[in-house]
Formats: sequence, C-alpha cells, structure tokens
Amino acid sequence: MSYKAFEKTDYENLLKIINDDERVLYGEEINEEYSHDELGGTHSVPDAVVKALTTEEVSAVMKYAYDNVIPVTVRGSGTGLVGACVPVMGGIVLDMSGMNKVLELDEENLTITVEPGMLLMELAAYVEENGFFYPPDPGEKTATIGGNISTNAGGMRAVKYGVTRDYVRGLTVVLPNGEVLNLGGKVVKNSSGFDLKNLIVGSEGLLAVITKCVLKLMPLPKKTVSLLIPFKSLHAAIETVPKIIRSKAIPTAVEFMEREVIKDSETYLGTAFPDKSGDAYLILKFDGNSKQEIESLYDNVASICLENGAMDVLISDTDERDESIWKPRGSFLEAIKSSTTYMDEVDIVVPRNRIAEVVKYCMEISEQIKIRIKSFGHAGDGNLHIYILKDDLSDTEWEKRMKAAMKLLYEKARELGGKVSGEHGIGFAKREYLHESSHKTEMELMRGIKAVFDPKNILNPGKIV
Repeated sequence: MSYKAFEKTDYENLLKIINDDERVLYGEEINEEYSHDELGGTHSVPDAVVKALTTEEVSAVMKYAYDNVIPVTVRGSGTGLVGACVPVMGGIVLDMSGMNKVLELDEENLTITVEPGMLLMELAAYVEENGFFYPPDPGEKTATIGGNISTNAGGMRAVKYGVTRDYVRGLTVVLPNGEVLNLGGKVVKNSSGFDLKNLIVGSEGLLAVITKCVLKLMPLPKKTVSLLIPFKSLHAAIETVPKIIRSKAIPTAVEFMEREVIKDSETYLGTAFPDKSGDAYLILKFDGNSKQEIESLYDNVASICLENGAMDVLISDTDERDESIWKPRGSFLEAIKSSTTYMDEVDIVVPRNRIAEVVKYCMEISEQIKIRIKSFGHAGDGNLHIYILKDDLSDTEWEKRMKAAMKLLYEKARELGGKVSGEHGIGFAKREYLHESSHKTEMELMRGIKAVFDPKNILNPGKIV
C-alpha cells in the first residue's frame, strides 16, 4: 500500500478539525514517547499526533486520513509490549488518553459506560466505591480500557472470571472512513447476526477506533483471602495446579513465581518478601460474601497443596498482608527489566496442565542457548510470561540467541496445543511468530476481514496480518 507523504498542509488541515493547537502536535513538538511502547523494541516517529476528546473529532480525523490515504495508529497509555501502538508507517498517532471519563453507571443493568482512555485502576476504584466489581485484572493497572479491549487483556482473575471480552457489552467505534457505529449494547443476550462487537475486541486497533465502552459489572465480593504457598521446586508447585482446579474450589487467581524473580522484586521495591522458605511459590486468591464461604473453599485447597509437597500454607486475610504478597507480584515486569540491559518477552498460552512442561523447557533452552530466561505467570489459565534477557551480550549475539530461544518456545507452544499470545497481543513484534504458528487459511481470513473494514489499510498498518 502506498501512503500519501504527510505535509505541513495536512497538519494545518488537522488543526482546522481539532481547533486547538495544543492538541495537534507536529515536528519537534512530538514527544519521543510516541515513537515506542513500554518495552521499546519497536521505534518509529509519527508525522503528527492528534489528542482526541470526542467521537466527532475521531470521526473527522479518520475521514480526513481515509480520503488522503494517511496511516493512523491509535494509542492509549503506551503500556504495550509488542509495538502495537507504534506508528511503523508514520502518519498520525491518535492519542485517546484524554477521552477518560465515566459516562454512566447503570445500577439496574449492572453496566458502566466509559471512554476508552480511562485507566484500568481508575475504573476499578470508581466501581468499587459504588459497591461493584470489574473483574478483568491485567498486571499493568495504568493501561487504558481501550487498550485492554484491543488486546482482550486477561490478567490474574481470568481463571475464575474470564477475560476482557466477557465484560464488553457494547462499543461505539469509528470505522477507517469516519463512519460511526454502535455495536452491542446493554443487552445480556444477542443472536442478531454476526457479533461485530466481539470482532473488534482483540483486534489491536486494525479494524476500528473505540470511542465508547459499555462494560458489564458484578456485585463487589465482601471478603477476599490470599494464600501464599511455598514449594521446594517450581515443578512441584505447578504440578499441583491441575489438582487444585479439579477440586472445583476455583480460586479467583492462581499465580506462580520463582525465588530468583522474587529477589529481583525485592531489589526493585526495596522491601523483603514475607517468606524465604521456598524456591517457588503459588499465590492463590479466593473471594466470596463471607469468611465461612471462603474458608470452605480454601481449606480443601490448602490440604491438596500440603499433600503435594507444599512446605506451608500462609493465610493472608488483611490488606497489609495482601499488599506484601501482591505488590511484589505486580512489580515483576519492571523488576526483571531493571535487572538486565534489555529484554524481550513471550506470553504464550498453553493448556494449563502443560505449564510445567513449558517451564522445564525454558530452563533447558536457557542452558542450551546460553541466555538467561526468567518466567512467572498465570498458572490457573496456562498463560506464561517469559522474559529473555540480554545482559552483557553484544547486539549481534543477542539477536541470534534471542531469536533462537523464541523460535523454540513458539514451536513448543504449538506442539502442546497452545497459542502465540495469551494477553499481550501480536502487534508488530510477534507477527512473524503468528504467521508461522497459524494455518495459511486462517491468516487469509484475517486479511480478508481487515480488507472489508479498512480497504485502504490506513488503520494501524504493519501489525498482525
């Protein structure tokens, strides 16, 4: 696809649409942050940045870009890890972070309507203040809701409550040609033709721009309890997870982590982890409406863990104790990042009874390729976060070893019936691995869908397909 070279006249025309020179950036006014995401492996500077505040502005900008064949890349907080918000073809970055308001809390229909730039942590705090609960819980709390929807983010509570897609009732979107559509709504059931709303969820900004989100809420659980369970080995910890799930006392979250990653977190946070006995840990969380209800769930699970090699079961039933466990878990990405010169990530997902095989395989290829690999993740839903560390390797050696490790990891995931990404998405960085792991017809169908929505390929080009 050939795109129009962005010129000063295009900047001036965008200014006429927005009518606010502080919200249209051009040339040296563009902050360097717009050229990369959180991980920073993909770099490209946009020609212009538009900070949109309304659906009407987004529509007008998209219509201008469509008529003039200018690429547009949508951006929220920029917390992604695969280059999805990086304008690899230049053009316009559409910054949605200013569209961050709560539009309606509907207590009768248990929904909240928000703009896509609202931060996950702000949404969670708002609904909890009003006695409600938004279950999706990705690790990056400063991500926007639009970004969560675009990647179908999962997080720690997915094992019990599901992922973002399960909580998106309706979307207002702007198509690449500027047309505005309302998809879904507050209805609980809908069998009215193809579910276009669900097609937008997880599409990483390739099909339409989200400008309004209707989200499902749940009543806020009255009580939560966490269990910190040390094991002598990671293998023993992860082998216990399928037995926990089979017990039918499904925790809200089941996370695994190793002592080595905990040490990184202790250094990063400057605080000690509350237990030193294990080389590996499971962290479980349970929620419910009473202490008795939760105790009936975790008593059986605690027995299962002890029968399968757990060294202890530490119960955390206060906010202070919970923070001492979950704050380190939430810091792992930044802690690992601070322990090395550079890193790349893999967030494969496999059937949860195959997690132990993948973790063991990580250790094997780390030895085989002579590169440090650290992992942690969601044991309850089979999603592993694997980080390959550069350390003191030269750029040439890093590229060679990192790509060799990734190739083996993705091949292993495919062998075990897994997928390339559990929640971080594909973006620009993982395209090659998606294409290698997917059937040719599957990719052709994705390209066909993209072409129907976006025949000029202006919306987030260079990603996924």
